[in-house]
Formats: sequence, structure tokens, C-alpha cells
Amino acid sequence: MKNIIFALESHSSKYKQIYNQFKLLIENGDLPANEQLPSLRQLAESLQVSRNTTLMAYEQLAAEGYIRGAERKGYTVNELEPSLFQEGYISIPTNSSESQTEPKTTFLIDFKAGAVNQKNFPLKAWRRISNSVLALQESFQYGDPFGEMCLREQIATYLFESRGVKTDPNAIIIGSSTQQMLVNLGHILKNDFGSMILEDPGYDGAKAAFLFHSFSLETLPVDESGADFSHLENMVSRLIYVTPSHQSPMGVSMSIQQRQKLIQWANNREGYIIEDDYDSEFRYTQQPFPALASIDSTKVIYLGNFSKSFLPGIRLSYMVLPQLLLSHYKKQFQHFESTTSLLSQLSMAKFMEEGEWIRHIKRMRLVYKRKMNCLVSELNKQFKNHISIIGEQSGLYLLVQIHQKHSESWLIERAAAEGIKVYPTSIYFIDNYPEMPMIKLGFSNLTCDEIQRGVKILKEAWL
Repeated sequence: MKNIIFALESHSSKYKQIYNQFKLLIENGDLPANEQLPSLRQLAESLQVSRNTTLMAYEQLAAEGYIRGAERKGYTVNELEPSLFQEGYISIPTNSSESQTEPKTTFLIDFKAGAVNQKNFPLKAWRRISNSVLALQESFQYGDPFGEMCLREQIATYLFESRGVKTDPNAIIIGSSTQQMLVNLGHILKNDFGSMILEDPGYDGAKAAFLFHSFSLETLPVDESGADFSHLENMVSRLIYVTPSHQSPMGVSMSIQQRQKLIQWANNREGYIIEDDYDSEFRYTQQPFPALASIDSTKVIYLGNFSKSFLPGIRLSYMVLPQLLLSHYKKQFQHFESTTSLLSQLSMAKFMEEGEWIRHIKRMRLVYKRKMNCLVSELNKQFKNHISIIGEQSGLYLLVQIHQKHSESWLIERAAAEGIKVYPTSIYFIDNYPEMPMIKLGFSNLTCDEIQRGVKILKEAWL
């Protein structure tokens, strides 16, 4: 392709319009595999935009796997599975490892993942909205067992705008946590599905929820380059639990090709994918990737929550169920009360309706990006080639692999002796253990000064 031209609207981001145009052309097969795209300069000139705008669009497409870039050769279209984009396919946690009771110890620096910095919390807006909700008559009644419709409507709008997921508010179930949702989900799946595939390493809370219902477990190996899908065809399970936008704990994102392959697998097996989208809002190199459920919502059970992106103590999570499972779920749980606060639901619905939620996410993405950059920079400065950093593109933590013959427990104990709290990753592994230990470092509740101080002390403790 020598060049391309199309009209750009003035009321929305130009790079997003360019990204969407190319994405549509690729998915429809109008741009075939291995087609050479216009150069950044050519495209910028024909569309009368800056080169940086076209670069951002191409980088987002490359990050999602639609195109690939090569030095001095430009960008080329990748091969996709066209059947997945045909009409009919697209339809309209408290982490147990970090919440266990431990002896109270005072640490100078605590690299806990998921903690919220009170300084950055929109306390004034939340207090104003919460107080106004208390004046509503419905605040003094029992709520809907499946969640308040006003909140489900706001979540449906948000999912469509931010994650590409088209859903009816009636298909959304509100609950108190991702793990509680998984326990309920396991109850309605266990009679038809006896086994489950889990990522290895993966979220330990999901493992506990499925073992609670006595599912047999198969494991899908994951490393810093992603999941090894070559194992899928040899597995007997028809259910799989994944964290595709920000794999827990490795931090890698699933490419469009892997997402297509997984959807195809679920269709061939007549099974389901459980997509845990636990902190998709915080991606620092490109915009958040579209959800798996945006490709085929008939085969994906979508899970989201407000714990990582807003406040853990609010106890608000949600699940989007395919239509075939929805009626079964509601029949099973129609006589059970809601597990989450009515006041929290009504407050969050109004918070979203007034635009405060989007403002909060945009603000926190910048805050967390600065903190992530600070942590990565200081780790590289202090440790140089003695470590590998994993998962710095997104999320509220990263993993550090230490290039020394020390155990995970030794590293944690040495850090604690110097007043630094760090976290293990061994709890996330089932069979696929790494050769060298990896330590989890969260940063959301730390200032840059605290991050730098903590990393300097870790260097003294470990090297």
C-alpha cells in the first residue's frame, strides 16, 4: 500500500481514529497479511497530521498484534483469523496472598501491590456524592440481589467505551469481590464442567475458588513472553481462566492472535473463557487493549472490579455473563441477598454518571505511570545487570528476578531485616516454577522518594 486517505473528525482523538480505521481494514480483510503500510511520514502528510500522531496509532496496532514493525522496513500487516470477525461473532480481588493475617511489624517501606494512596483519592467528590445518596429513599431499602440497575447501566456504558464490550445491563451481576464471583460461578458450572485450566503462574485466589468446588485443574504455562498455547489442544478441560490484559503476576498482555486462538478453542470445545480484567485501566505504553469479550461475548465470562482502580474497601466487583449462563445463574441465586453494600453501589453509579470515574482513571494513570517509571529507573540504576525487570508496561506492580543463587525466602528475610517489606511470587506457581526467584514490588501507595529509598536499601540487603 503506497498511501491511504480518509476524513478525520475534529471532535475526537486523531490517532484513535487512524488506529480504528486500520484495525477495521485489517479485520475485514481489506488489508491482507504481509501488506506493507504507508510510512509514518507518508501517512502524516496525506492525513495532514503530525508524525507523532501516526506513530502512536501504529504503535497501538503493533502492541495488539495487528501489525509488526521492522527497522528500516516500516510496518506490515500480520496474519489474522478472518472468521472471528464475521457477522455473528461480535455480539451486542482481594488477593488472598496479600491479605493473610501476619504478625504486625513496622517497616520503613512497604512495597505492597494494590494499596491506595490517600493523597490521590478523590475524597471530596466521593464524600459529596455519598452524602447525597444517603438522602435518597432507596438507600433505606433492600437492594436488587443481582446489583442496582443504575450501576449496571453505568458499567455497561463504561465497558463499551473503554473495553469494547457490548452488553445489556441485565447481563451484569454485581458482587463484593472477584473471588466471591468465582465461587458463585463455580457453583453453576461444576455440574457441566468437571475441570478447569488455570494460568501457571496465576492468581492464587482463583485457584482457591475453583478447588472449593473440587474442579480438577490443568495448567497453562506462562512466562514473560506470554502463555504457551501449544498445550491447549492436549487438555481435556472446556473451561479456562485467564488474565489477558495484564497477566497476573507476569504482567504480559495477550496479543490479538492469541486472543483469536483462545476464542476459536472455546468455540471448538463448546466451552467458556473466564476473563479477569482486574486492572486493565493502568497501561502506560499504549491505550488499554480491547477485552476478549469484545471479540465474542457468547463464549467469554467477563470479570471486573473497582478494588485496584478505586478503593479495595469499597467491595465492588462485577461479572458479565453470556445469555446461556445468565438465566441459570439468576435461577440459582434469586433467593440470595446481594453481597455488596447498597450505599456503595448507588454512590459509585452517581460517581460514574457525573464523570468523576473517568477523571479519576485519567488522573491515576498519570500518577501511576510516574511511579512506575521512578521504580524502573531506580532499579536499573542500583542493580544494573544483576536483575531482570518483568511487567513494567502496565499495572500497579512489577516483578524483579534476581540473578543470584539465593532463595525467595532469603531475599524476603534480608529485606525485612533492613525494614523493607517485599512480596513472594512462589504462591502463584503450580508446576511451572522459574529457575531464579522473582520478587513482587508494588508502588501505588509510595512516593517517588520512598521508592528510591526502598530500592537503595534493597541493593544493600541483596548484593
